[in-house]
Amino acid sequence: MILRGEYFSPALQMETRLSLFVPNGTGASGKRSAVYLLHGLCGRSGDFLDYTTLATFAAEGDAILIMPEVARSFYADMRYGLDYFTHVADELPRVCADLFNIDAARERTGVVGASMGGFGALRVALTRPERFGWCAAFSSPCLNLREDFDLKARGLTVEALKGMWGERLIKDFQAILGEDLAYDPRLDVPALARGLAGAAVKPRIHTACGLSDPFFLTDNRRFASEMETLGFDFGYEEWDGGHDWAFFGQALDKALKWGAAG
Repeated sequence: MILRGEYFSPALQMETRLSLFVPNGTGASGKRSAVYLLHGLCGRSGDFLDYTTLATFAAEGDAILIMPEVARSFYADMRYGLDYFTHVADELPRVCADLFNIDAARERTGVVGASMGGFGALRVALTRPERFGWCAAFSSPCLNLREDFDLKARGLTVEALKGMWGERLIKDFQAILGEDLAYDPRLDVPALARGLAGAAVKPRIHTACGLSDPFFLTDNRRFASEMETLGFDFGYEEWDGGHDWAFFGQALDKALKWGAAG
């Protein structure tokens, strides 16, 4: 079953879109597991349904797949904007548990994302490890955000960054961080991982990137190298592919099978 619609979000103080895929099976417990699928920068809640074969390879599983819509927010509680992190990480699991027959145990709750959604998935899992037992992130950006926005060290200005990355993207980050792009440790994925290194409860994490990704291959390799030293149940893959739905669809299939296998 595929559901697409709107509901009123108290965290956002407005109606927001939500897409869901409900498979045929329910598993031995009679309750469904839950996987939150997070879209990319230019995307929307229906992207995984429209641009992958999600309905085919997820049909016989027991997971309800929950796809929120967060605009270009990078899944953040924004300085000038809406509280999208709170919406996805805290509010949505409660809403879905009330509406659907979901087993909310962390071991049966995953978060998966592509591109901006990969960054969001990592942040959600590393910030709420007691709620999300596993995470898969592919083609993720912003894995060295502190360095990217250390303007003094790089000898740059905000205006120079607009010339390098495009005015629209820098305006997005100004809405999240403020006009001066001030560092926020809550958005620093490697720092969040280091903070959990000694914790008893950590999410299982799997990341991937295409060998022809023109943007993020180096950053994903660097992140994988650091994660291997932090004591996580962690894996990284790369294979032929770019930053596109052909790669995202393959990565999603692998991610859902990996997450279901435990």
